[in-house]
Amino acid sequence: MMNQRTILVLGASGLIGRFVTDDLRARGFRAVGVARSLSPAQKMGALDIELPILSLDAAALTRLLREQAVDVVVNCLGVLQDGPGSDTSAVHRDFVARLLQAIGDSAIRLVHISIPGMAEADRTAFATTKREAERLIAASGIAHAILRPGFVVAPSAYGGSAMLRALAAFPLDLPGAEMATPFQPVAVEDISATIAWLAARDIDDASVISVCWDLMLSEPVTMAGIIKQFRFAFGTAGWPRIAMPTLMLDLGAKIGDLANYLGWMPPMRSTAIAELRRGVSGDPSAWIAATGIVPKTLAEVIGRHPATIQDKWFARLFLVKALIFASLAAFWVVSGFIALFVSYRAAAGILSAHNFAPALVDPITIGTSLMDMSIGVLIAFRRTAAVGLVAGIVASLGYMLGAAILTPDLWIEPLGALVKTGPAIVLMLVALLMLDNR
Repeated sequence: MMNQRTILVLGASGLIGRFVTDDLRARGFRAVGVARSLSPAQKMGALDIELPILSLDAAALTRLLREQAVDVVVNCLGVLQDGPGSDTSAVHRDFVARLLQAIGDSAIRLVHISIPGMAEADRTAFATTKREAERLIAASGIAHAILRPGFVVAPSAYGGSAMLRALAAFPLDLPGAEMATPFQPVAVEDISATIAWLAARDIDDASVISVCWDLMLSEPVTMAGIIKQFRFAFGTAGWPRIAMPTLMLDLGAKIGDLANYLGWMPPMRSTAIAELRRGVSGDPSAWIAATGIVPKTLAEVIGRHPATIQDKWFARLFLVKALIFASLAAFWVVSGFIALFVSYRAAAGILSAHNFAPALVDPITIGTSLMDMSIGVLIAFRRTAAVGLVAGIVASLGYMLGAAILTPDLWIEPLGALVKTGPAIVLMLVALLMLDNR
């Protein structure tokens, strides 16, 4: 039967890829999701595969396609900005070149998720490499569909979509110029419906042998319009708002770039702001005419149900998450630095005053200071943040227990330094629970 075709979804852990994989299965297709890593919650599908897909050569990709008896490949892979473990050229251009080589002259259709807009307006490595991939696909001669979705609205939130929800939950706007930018949205359900429509077509159907469609609403929508709809859902539409100064937005992008080099993927980075300022627009008429799909409106996608308490909590905490991790990293590094370089005599004096052996005072003071600074550095890097937070909790409990046994009078000193350690432990626990991105 037609709907038993096998669809290989590359990037099945992402916002679009995850929804498409699950939705295609619900429609009766055999959807095989492939991702470099899947969260424990995403490993429920027996057909999902964890695979270092970007490191596979053309021969290995060919074997994967044959082993899975693939009819359609959906490429949802993409990275916003270069950084540790992220290379826009490698992901958008080089991998697509190997994938095209693997598909070759087989009867496999490629559905490639790209970006809207005119190539002349491309300024970032993200956009230019995406466009290079489009040109490779167009010149390959294989059956393909290049889909250029607008701003994707989905039940889940990640990156830019999470940031807009956060703005909707606070009385804060982007600068006026950015709020007025054209920002045509599309429901992720419409993307999946388009892929299902294409998968049902025969490989030699001349009408869809080579298409490039913009997927988005026909009616003009701005960034302000999208945030406004989210505010209706969150119940914050009547709140007074303050526009963020442009300087603050640019500064936030620079800080986001720094976090990017530490392994984090904040939504506010220089590439994201550049793409935001370019806007999202296109002409969906060819897509609508060919498929008969009527794109869902913002009210239909966002306004179907009021925001739930979990939606509100996520939106309110999303922007605070960065502040929590930055403050914890700074707290540990600065406290260790002060004890070691600024107030060393005072720190060592505390131990001496409580009858510690003189031979142990310096090693303990230096060791604990270096340990504190190391915990802060571990928290600062995304890959080691969990280790740093656990180490911080253990160290804090150790300080509290040690003080209770060796220097109990510190518990009642006027500034209550040890008493304040308890809330710090709670904050580290909160950070540990907020660490997941997907």
